[in-house]
Amino acid sequence: MIELAEVKKTFSRGTVDEKVAINGLTLHIRDGDFVTIIGSNGAGKTTALNLISGTYFPDEGNIVIDGVDVTNIPEHRRAKFLGRIFQDPLMGTAASMSIEENLAIADLRGKRRGLGWGVEKSRRGHYRDILKMLDLGLEDRMKDMVSLLSGGQRQSLTLLMVTLSIPKLLLLDEHTAALDPKTAQRVMELTEKIITDNNLTTVMVTHNMQQAIQYGNRMIMLHEGRIQFDIEGEEKNNLTVEDVVKKFGEKLKDETLLVA
Repeated sequence: MIELAEVKKTFSRGTVDEKVAINGLTLHIRDGDFVTIIGSNGAGKTTALNLISGTYFPDEGNIVIDGVDVTNIPEHRRAKFLGRIFQDPLMGTAASMSIEENLAIADLRGKRRGLGWGVEKSRRGHYRDILKMLDLGLEDRMKDMVSLLSGGQRQSLTLLMVTLSIPKLLLLDEHTAALDPKTAQRVMELTEKIITDNNLTTVMVTHNMQQAIQYGNRMIMLHEGRIQFDIEGEEKNNLTVEDVVKKFGEKLKDETLLVA
């Protein structure tokens, strides 16, 4: 599904602020994988998502999605088959438009557009039905402006919007980090349901180790732009947060010994 081959990305090259963000990253993500990515600040987590989505181009290496080499394809052309949700709940929706108008825009993603009603009557019932999934009462507020919604409501709506036209790949960039714990849990439960129901290939970046362990079938830790470990199956299911911290410490110790 996704292939990253020896991908490298350096920012501010040749200056005192030079930063190697991704350092020879090679990664294969299978169709239907739900991969969680953890790592410290500056480990390269969000940069990896930006390279996959086309926000940045790599300095070296290749990126292939669903058999197509997208290494030099710009972000707007990748957007028709990628869905992405950011940490800031305000980024995924148009605040000055209604809930149903936001859904209509998402519904037209990647399709031919022309002149016509913004929200087709034939689709309004469908929008109402999918909003019921959220169990937030938004199906009775479809004409309300999105600016009236809470952060959790907006992030939940963004999830529906991104998956209304099923993407080949869903990218989640710490999408619960700005929410309170109770709302974050609700959004994660909804996230898992949508991913499972639609068998979405998903990459989720998170700082929350418990989330990384609990969700998905595979977990990757990045450090200094490289994969430190890649765990899946029963090994992942049996992990604890303490195991992850210990495993990461052992990896860093091994690297130090090799350099010495």
